[in-house]
Amino acid sequence: MRAIAQCVGALTVPPVQFGGVELATPAILAPMSGITDIGMRRAAIRFGAGLAVSEMVAASFYLAADEETRLRAEGAGLPLHVVQIAGRDPAAMAEAARLAEGAGAHAIDINMGCPAKRVVGGYAGSALMREPELAIALARETIAAVRVPVSVKMRLGWDASDINAPELARRLEAEGVALITVHGRTRQQFYKGQADWAAIRAVRATIGVPLLANGDCDGVDSARRMIAASGADGVMVGRAAVGRPWLVGQVGAALSGRTWREPSDREKAESALDHYACLLSTFGKAQGVRHARKHLAAYADCAAASGAGLPRPLRTRLVTTTDADEAAALLARCWTERAEEAA
Repeated sequence: MRAIAQCVGALTVPPVQFGGVELATPAILAPMSGITDIGMRRAAIRFGAGLAVSEMVAASFYLAADEETRLRAEGAGLPLHVVQIAGRDPAAMAEAARLAEGAGAHAIDINMGCPAKRVVGGYAGSALMREPELAIALARETIAAVRVPVSVKMRLGWDASDINAPELARRLEAEGVALITVHGRTRQQFYKGQADWAAIRAVRATIGVPLLANGDCDGVDSARRMIAASGADGVMVGRAAVGRPWLVGQVGAALSGRTWREPSDREKAESALDHYACLLSTFGKAQGVRHARKHLAAYADCAAASGAGLPRPLRTRLVTTTDADEAAALLARCWTERAEEAA
């Protein structure tokens, strides 16, 4: 366990290292299905995120050479590439990890925290919190299959009556897991209520490997409070970074004791357009514009929050058009509309 200054306003966190991998900052972009595509991860890294984890990749689909699953695991151009895999078959998880490593992954993350019904219904994700022996077997087989470090992302437990993250984390470390992330909610909470950062501290007390705290980190101030409450070595930023990929880098800089700034409107627009272009090149124009809709909506809302943004009819058009070029033109206007209206 490393010493961390406890004055929240001036808190400084050392770099995170796990399994031979050293992160530039202790702030990481969380894996999010349908969100952390290769374009989103590149943007976050460009703005200073210490790491950006892929979307969840189902081991069975990855082994079946499903094209969309392969694209979710894409990591070209990333200085550090981490693939998150999910499943409940130890042999399949091990083989999927082997494939990801062969495709260039620098680390593998095992999903033991996704609360989605379709994932839990397949007895994967946070369902593994109810099956600790299977969770241990998955980790053991995955670690044995690859040379790169293996991490795990989990929740506090299945529900309030079964908070088993501290014990499960202790056993996972004993198997060789190199880093553990804990979301400060149970599976039964989904994303309701407030993440319990203080409850994560019980995990800190049981493990010596780096610990990341996750849940409700929406900026520099909350990241500092999260570290102080949890005793974690770093933070994983999720939903708050959608439409604001620069947020993770800002958090990382602040936690590292460095100055940080808000990107200019021009920088934000350029990043959003680069992200959109990446989606089109990855998925093709027809699928890319549809895949981009969550991001387009988030970018438009981010611009509106800063006083820019599109008039409502154009925002609606941005997130419904099937014309890739029209969407690009509207996206470019998100941060310039204010200036045009004032002219």
